[in-house]
Amino acid sequence: MQPLDEQYYDRLNEIAVTIQESPNLAMYLEEEEDEYYNALRQEFEPPLSDLHHQVAAEAPLQLVTFEKYLLEPPFEGLYLPRVLGYAVLRGEINDQYKYVRPNDHFKDILLAICHSVHFEQLKKRIGQSITVGFALSSDIWITNLMSLVENKRIRYFLQQLKNDRYRDVKERADLYRRYSNQFRNELYYSADFPTSLGEMKANFSALRQFLLKRFEVGGVNESLKTQMKDFLDNKSFQATEEYLEMLAMYGNYSDLDPAERLAFATHFERERRSFAEFDVRYLRFLLSLYQSPGINSASDERMSAAIDKNWKDKISDYYRIADKIHSLGYVHPDSIEAVQDFYNTHKGLSVESECLRQLVLTYFTRLINGLTEREYADYFELTKIFAIYMKIFGNQQFNQDVEKLSLNYVGKLLKRFTDKRAKDYQDVKRFVSTQFVDFGFLTDKEVVEMFKTRRKRRKVAGE
Repeated sequence: MQPLDEQYYDRLNEIAVTIQESPNLAMYLEEEEDEYYNALRQEFEPPLSDLHHQVAAEAPLQLVTFEKYLLEPPFEGLYLPRVLGYAVLRGEINDQYKYVRPNDHFKDILLAICHSVHFEQLKKRIGQSITVGFALSSDIWITNLMSLVENKRIRYFLQQLKNDRYRDVKERADLYRRYSNQFRNELYYSADFPTSLGEMKANFSALRQFLLKRFEVGGVNESLKTQMKDFLDNKSFQATEEYLEMLAMYGNYSDLDPAERLAFATHFERERRSFAEFDVRYLRFLLSLYQSPGINSASDERMSAAIDKNWKDKISDYYRIADKIHSLGYVHPDSIEAVQDFYNTHKGLSVESECLRQLVLTYFTRLINGLTEREYADYFELTKIFAIYMKIFGNQQFNQDVEKLSLNYVGKLLKRFTDKRAKDYQDVKRFVSTQFVDFGFLTDKEVVEMFKTRRKRRKVAGE
């Protein structure tokens, strides 16, 4: 947790002073009517939100410090319900949809709300956040938190939000996805960069999550580049899986000047030559990056320009074929021939072959997702390339991924073209009836079912 820059601290103080001088606050303290607190919210939560978003964009490592200042009495509980939601989602979760470690920031904000003189106003906007936070937390953690709330009425309010339904991992996962979807376009992640090996081992997974989320949503990450560089310069972190992953994230996502690129290459090549199975480990992590939304062809180009491709290993092999696809395009005959040659000399289940399939799939995904319904003829042409790559790879998972992309696009077409006599609908039907069966995406019976006319149920007299 970094201290807050003076510019943000000064602006926060200015807002706090203005809140205390607000006529709406004076009216609320005198009358204790909802309308005056709501007026206070409308007056001051927008500037607090703007400043929070500014810190999130420019100095994300200071976000937790910023939010702790909002717990002070002069802010009158304003914006805390939103901050509570950020704290709930910022905690790292495991595959069981439980927090990896206790979410103390969530606890601090929730307790501040519970002890606030404005609790009756704030409780109307925090129920869902508390339910999610409790679902992700352990029973012991919740019990300990409850013991810190002396007011029986408030404690009862909290107890009502602990739902036994979410003991089931599927229910918990669904709750988390629905809740986090409300924040999908928000920048709210923060983390701490470690300074010792012990800190690094304990907290790297949370740091990785933070960095990947930042890269996924875009934005300015210059402030993070210095921190990542300092991480790579720390000799005690070298020759570890975590160091390798930081190398991969720094090299793939950061725009480096010549001096920075040289320093990165020095680190990368040292680890590449000394860390056991570095090439396999790196490509496995690269594969996970390819499966997230934030990576693109520029990432491969950054890495390819920085590494020594004369060193004989799987990394050099992979980036040489990736260079060709990026430069010529995956539809170019020379690219297709190069992919075939690569596949003939590398095992289909090798990690470099997996990366290659994911790279091609990324191109397919980007193109199909960019097609409008009116451009379905372009999609028909594209499937000729699908067929070529499906034959080269002979991989069931790749075929299933292409099938899913195709069925999603055809689903969009059928929602758009509903007149069964129209040319557009008939074009789609003819194409799907032949090509999807040939590809193995659908059986003849499934095609018939897809285009079957749904008869409307007749109303019975008296209904």
